[in-house]
Amino acid sequence: MKKALILLLLFVFGLTLPIGCSSVDRNNKDKEQVLNIYNWTDYLAPDAIAQFEKQYSAKINYDVFDNNEALYSKLKAGNPGYDVVFPSDYMVAILIADGLLEKLNKDKLPNLANIEKKFLDPPFDPGNQYSIPYHWGTMGIGYNIKATGGEIDSWGAMFDPKYKGRVAWLDDMRPTLAAALIYLGYDPNTTQPEEIVKAKDLLVKHKDMVVAFGPGTCRDLLNQGEADLASDWNGDTAKVAAENPNLRYVAPKEGTILWADALVIPKGAPHRELAEKFLNFMLEPETAAKNADYAKFATANKIALTKGLVDKNNLKNPAIYPPLDSLKNLQYIKDVGEATKFYDQAWTEFKAAIGK
Repeated sequence: MKKALILLLLFVFGLTLPIGCSSVDRNNKDKEQVLNIYNWTDYLAPDAIAQFEKQYSAKINYDVFDNNEALYSKLKAGNPGYDVVFPSDYMVAILIADGLLEKLNKDKLPNLANIEKKFLDPPFDPGNQYSIPYHWGTMGIGYNIKATGGEIDSWGAMFDPKYKGRVAWLDDMRPTLAAALIYLGYDPNTTQPEEIVKAKDLLVKHKDMVVAFGPGTCRDLLNQGEADLASDWNGDTAKVAAENPNLRYVAPKEGTILWADALVIPKGAPHRELAEKFLNFMLEPETAAKNADYAKFATANKIALTKGLVDKNNLKNPAIYPPLDSLKNLQYIKDVGEATKFYDQAWTEFKAAIGK
């Protein structure tokens, strides 16, 4: 995500990257243990990174993106030297269709057996030929209960005039339009242009509600008091809610997005062998638990769960590990093919109307 998230703080990892600069040297790829990662911010535990670097005498360069479309644009223009990237479900399907991913060698990934079966053989990558599961979760509303005066349970709160100028949306085309589509009773993966236009019109009609867009996540806007309500990824809100007791998260009753993020090796990865070792390392139960607890997202690693490696407080938090009965009203975002142009147009018009 998804699952969705999240800018700045490269220095948190003590890592630097300018991919495309001297840090990626294709000519010297066999002379040094270097791994170039393209990921969401705050999505890998620093001690997991340090452990991998020590175990394999490697250096990890870490670059970040704010949304899946940014990831796609970078790879579509030609892989600048990334070895491992972290796309979400629907983007995995698009990258596969465009021939931008390397097929996985399962013989190099024995720890794939640690993944819960329900996360294997996903519709966006049948047989996990190109991707391995990482985290999963939902998109919903993060809110300040002091501002709302009580619990909320509907996307309608994002359009309630009493929160004028206090609402934030993810700066992410498909999830944001999906929220509007779901609220209107439409399929979040509709290919009907008139339905997409109605979702855009709903957002534009309530443009005065919007205080800001969150690049990758809206958690900081909530935590710093700049917004009272915000669309966000469950784990991101959970992370700041652990520090701020006034913050809550809800998956709206109308339904929402179920997301699953994955690890893939992009076409032309300069350090393929080390990338495979990294993927297998990420599938180790201890590593999976570290990353899940750090990011405050649910892991797909069943052994990490059955061995009790995951923080029990996180397991009990429905914002991080949604109860199974709540998953019935959730949908993955899917590749909509040629209809993407309708979403692009709607998003452009909405952003222009907001002027932020």
